[in-house]
Amino acid sequence: MKNLFLIAFVLAAATAQAQPAIKPAPDAKPAAKPAAKQANTTKDCPINVASDKFTADLNAKTGTYSGNVMVVQCDTKLRADTVRISTLNNEADKVTAQGNVVVDSPRSGTATGQNGIYDVPKKTVVMTGNVVLKKNKDVMRGAQLTINLATGQASLGGGVKGTGGGRVQAVFTPNASTTPGQ
Repeated sequence: MKNLFLIAFVLAAATAQAQPAIKPAPDAKPAAKPAAKQANTTKDCPINVASDKFTADLNAKTGTYSGNVMVVQCDTKLRADTVRISTLNNEADKVTAQGNVVVDSPRSGTATGQNGIYDVPKKTVVMTGNVVLKKNKDVMRGAQLTINLATGQASLGGGVKGTGGGRVQAVFTPNASTTPGQ
């Protein structure tokens, strides 16, 4: 079940900026974590799922949450009309979020689209249908977002040519502190 929420983090992470890793000196002692921060890692936070209905199909090995689905872990939220989890050998195989998919994280921003599929064995996430990535005033739009969790590579593609939406669009707003003359 914990793999269910990875889709939320991955989609939200697509809007995050990469942070360089800082390595302590070899003889340095690790700093103690504040008590409030220790339980705020993805694996430590519980996954809370709420929906209007849950249906399990034991023969197909699927579970479907439907109607105003809300999945929350730590401070990241996934909303969708339906979320379906398919299993293989008692492990999550594919997580599919459909209809008005919104992933929101205060740190990463918001990703929206019509559908999101997390292929657990391949470690890939594909979000489709008017994908919009927002962080602060920065916005990117495209037809399909693909993320490879194993490599950290992400790609945002445009829509069908000739429909006016065939290109990726982005608007980046510089910080006020970087504006010349200030």
